[in-house]
Amino acid sequence: MTLMISYNFLQAYWWIIISLLASLLVFLMFVQGGQSMIFSLPGNELQKTMLVNALGRKWEFTFTTLVTFGGAFFASFPLFYSTSFGGAYWVWIAILFSFIIQAIAYEYRSKPSNVLGRKTFDIFLFINGSLGPFLIGTAVATFFTGSQFSLNELNQVRWGTPWHGLEALLSARNLALGLAVLFLARTNGLLYIINTVDDTGLFERSHGKLAVNAISFLVFFLFFVIVLLLSEGFACDRSTGAVTLEKFKYLHNLIRMPVVLVIFLTGVVSVLYGIGIALFRASRSAIWFTGSGTILAVMALFLIAGFNGTAFYPSTSDPESSLTIARASSSFFTLKTMMYVSFIVPFVVIYIWYAWRAMNRKKITGDEMQEGGHMY
Repeated sequence: MTLMISYNFLQAYWWIIISLLASLLVFLMFVQGGQSMIFSLPGNELQKTMLVNALGRKWEFTFTTLVTFGGAFFASFPLFYSTSFGGAYWVWIAILFSFIIQAIAYEYRSKPSNVLGRKTFDIFLFINGSLGPFLIGTAVATFFTGSQFSLNELNQVRWGTPWHGLEALLSARNLALGLAVLFLARTNGLLYIINTVDDTGLFERSHGKLAVNAISFLVFFLFFVIVLLLSEGFACDRSTGAVTLEKFKYLHNLIRMPVVLVIFLTGVVSVLYGIGIALFRASRSAIWFTGSGTILAVMALFLIAGFNGTAFYPSTSDPESSLTIARASSSFFTLKTMMYVSFIVPFVVIYIWYAWRAMNRKKITGDEMQEGGHMY
């Protein structure tokens, strides 16, 4: 018996994969969140060394997930890639630049021949830690708020402003999600340090900064979600392809997709629970609750951005140019071939989990840093 796979199924399958990769990326940006506090969190050079090495052992996971997310998005929805990267290129250049200098910093920060000095590379880590999550959050917010672009018959993009993506910084909703992602990354970064580093001073300093960052995240996140659910969204008629504004579109999406609603609420509750046990019980394991909650909540946001007849990359200046899953996707053959390739993903996840556990089997201590060996 031959299993018949429809084009619609493949498009939906790959949007789910993209949503999962995006959610994993946001969780793994705890590395960036920790880097953003490289000058404010450690109380001395030894604590800074422990901080950098705790994050340095995980930065490649974040970088690899970013590359995988970008590659999967390009292969499965190439029209989005050409539209966004071809039009809003200044934002993407800034994001990519911040991750390039991160890789350089970890590679050369502790090399004997480092002529620029550690502080220069610490500044690189700070820039990546601050700008990376903020700009990614701001860029993702345009999936809901829209951008000014139009496509011609050949799908060539014409951007509506000379700022080519930087105009997204003028929207309060975009800024709110950007800041929410930044403070979520900082919160997860603090919880990761609490879980990974065995140092009383660094634990106390991390715990002391947790409340401010967690509350800041909640304020910006709740503002974005409440405004999102009460605002208009870009709905696409499945029969005609026409894109129109619909009141409470994303609220309707959650109600009409109860499974996604459950995923979203479970994620939010898990994040709140993790923050709560870290603040009030001084738990060292809270990162696993906030981390899993981050993955669930972000995945749900991506699902309501693309499913239920929604334009996931809307155009505010030319609604008919808005991109939907159906319009932006690759061919049936490409999506089907990629689906078979994606079956190896669970094995990659298992390897990452094994490597993670092996690296975290022993907590980082000051004695280990002073003994030498490989250090970032």
